[in-house]
Amino acid sequence: MSLEDKELMQFKVGKKEQYAARMAFFIPGFAISTWAPMIPMIKERLHIEADILGLLLLCIGISAFIVIPIGGLLGKKFGCKKVMVTTGSLFAIVLVALSCLPNVWSYAICLILVGAIMGCTEVCMNINAVVVEKLSQKRMMSSMHGFWSVGCFCSAGLFSILAKMGLDVFFIAIIHCLIILAIVIFFGRYFLDYKSANSAIAIPKGIVVLFGILACVSFLGEGAIMDWGGVFLAEVKDVELSLAGVGYAVFSVAMLIMRLIGDKVVQFLGEEKAVVLGSSLAGLGFLWIIIIDNFYLMLVGFVLLGLGAANIVPVLYSLLQYQKDMPINAAVTAVTCMGYTGVILGPAILGFIAQGIGIISVFYLLMILFIIQVVMAKYVFNRLK
Repeated sequence: MSLEDKELMQFKVGKKEQYAARMAFFIPGFAISTWAPMIPMIKERLHIEADILGLLLLCIGISAFIVIPIGGLLGKKFGCKKVMVTTGSLFAIVLVALSCLPNVWSYAICLILVGAIMGCTEVCMNINAVVVEKLSQKRMMSSMHGFWSVGCFCSAGLFSILAKMGLDVFFIAIIHCLIILAIVIFFGRYFLDYKSANSAIAIPKGIVVLFGILACVSFLGEGAIMDWGGVFLAEVKDVELSLAGVGYAVFSVAMLIMRLIGDKVVQFLGEEKAVVLGSSLAGLGFLWIIIIDNFYLMLVGFVLLGLGAANIVPVLYSLLQYQKDMPINAAVTAVTCMGYTGVILGPAILGFIAQGIGIISVFYLLMILFIIQVVMAKYVFNRLK
């Protein structure tokens, strides 16, 4: 029996730990979607232009990317439970600060902190999720990732309701803060206090490199739809600006639904078919959006993208428990870091490509990447066998 297996034997996982693992994903989704509606209000209050706002938002991504490896080390030293309880509590407090800071520099500092919190949270919640799923001996990873989206929808909906009631953004932030703290207090005691004695240094090696590349492609596809989907519809398909955001909304709903039922889908299809079919659907979705000109028919492509991409990353995290090249904590950290490369650097790189050879070429490139992902996924599963 390996050292890692001996470490896992000390934990017992039941329904409470499984629900808590899902809520660990709900918290950052809820927090980030509390910040998003504040952005236009803060832009107006501080009288800043789009370029300054873009630099502020970049603070989150760069900070998260830098801190992800540190998050793995913190999880190793203090345990996932302490890190997640701490970051969840900090998320709640930072939201209140974001609603009332006085100037651009204070927002830059605070958003760097948000990114650091996000980086630590991403690593530890996924380590916790992999361990809970392994000890439960049942598929749960898709629904766990789905709860991130559930958190986003709940937060955005509540924010809109409270804003329509006339509440100031500061008081809305306090309400959201109290909700997060209540979730942390209730569910935090059921997070696993997992800390591996193995190295947490997250230099990817062996098959984990391939997992990271697959995750990067999936995150890149998701980020491209979020950042460039509306631009594509407006500039290439001449869709009205008021409707340009509908594509991403449809994509998000399709992804949420598929993730919530994803565990049963993966169990029915098997992990290999789920990834291969998902990558194929995503590639087809990009092709559909490129060749179809009718707006309503184009939305079918966004649905295909959401359904296809939904379960790829959750399955990749689940598979990390079977590889032997790296300890679980280090493997999760490495894959998260590589995946975040697609989220942070990907949209910017795609922007340069769009500027040089046109945005339609970006969507063709993404289609090709998902086709390559199909081939890579088949190779990875053959290696695992």
